[in-house]
Amino acid sequence: MLVLEATTLVILVPEAESLVQTFREKYDHSAAAGMPAHITLLYPFKHPDQVNDFLVDDLRMLFSSHTRFQFSLVSTRGFPGVLYLAPEPPVPFKKLTRAIATQYPETPPYGGTFPDTVPHLTVAQRCSSEELVSIEEEFSRVSAGRLPIHATATEVCLMEKRGGRWRNHTSFALAEG
Repeated sequence: MLVLEATTLVILVPEAESLVQTFREKYDHSAAAGMPAHITLLYPFKHPDQVNDFLVDDLRMLFSSHTRFQFSLVSTRGFPGVLYLAPEPPVPFKKLTRAIATQYPETPPYGGTFPDTVPHLTVAQRCSSEELVSIEEEFSRVSAGRLPIHATATEVCLMEKRGGRWRNHTSFALAEG
């Protein structure tokens, strides 16, 4: 069942869009709903109706205490039913996720389903094992010579989903190093 209303906190990765867009549009329902290439920090976050000026100010303060960082998308990896690009180093993403979860303990990452989160940029999801093998082979061909992708995380975006479509509600600058 697809959620029609939700929020999430993400790092957008426009540097990866040209490589992953075709795959995400075909194999990732969030792309079809308007979500750009990203690395999720915390999902689900708050219901959109709970987003107010106080929450936005609190998030702005939280993220302003974390510095910008560089990372690279180096290789593909997988979870059951998911093919993704792994960011290196993963530690800054994990620190941000922990900071959010500590500030908002009522919203654990992925609803508390997983004991540890793994930062990732989804290429394809909700696929069978056989489909993923084929998708990974195709992605390897397409990405040959295009990895690693280097990027800098400069902001965290609060993405909001209403009516089945994602949009950027507010962006929060990370501190300059």
